[in-house]
Amino acid sequence: MDHAAGAHGSEDHVVAFERARFGMWLFLASEIMFFAGFIGAYVVLRMANPQLAEAGQHVLSWPLAAVNTAVLIISSLTMVLAVHHISKGNRGKCEDMIFLTALLGTIFLVIKGFEYAAKFGHTPPITPKTSTFWSSYFLMTGFHGLHVLGGIVALVFLLFYVKNYGPTRYTKVENVALYWHFVDLVWIFLFPIVYLL
Repeated sequence: MDHAAGAHGSEDHVVAFERARFGMWLFLASEIMFFAGFIGAYVVLRMANPQLAEAGQHVLSWPLAAVNTAVLIISSLTMVLAVHHISKGNRGKCEDMIFLTALLGTIFLVIKGFEYAAKFGHTPPITPKTSTFWSSYFLMTGFHGLHVLGGIVALVFLLFYVKNYGPTRYTKVENVALYWHFVDLVWIFLFPIVYLL
């Protein structure tokens, strides 16, 4: 009887895991459409007016953005390691990787903050009202930054969860990892489109 109950409990856990994963993929699909609209509109504007970005891109610091790209790529690696360690039952190393991921996300936002400050401190100040290029720049990078901030908040809660709870830790870690990889992937598209092309 106990064996049957245990098997049923394990089955319920698998079903819950699959539901949580499916829910996260649905959420990410909606987010992909959200960013695809922004990026698509910007690309159409660029194609209609190739000079749109020329006046703005020379003000952007692509080396700084490249550093931020590297920061996010490394943070994806630490998140992969967090999933790996929790799958092996190594809670301590998983916590370390989650903390490093959150730290790298914070570094990304700090660098982005310096970049924004340089724009607002420019003579004359560069704001979303300056041109179509700058309104697109602030819209796309600003919403992406908010998603990074949301990811950091999720990582902080995840760190507490991994530290204090048990059976469903892997599901939580994997779902937050999926979200974090999505945030990184969006930036990998934004970086060349906004800064280089």
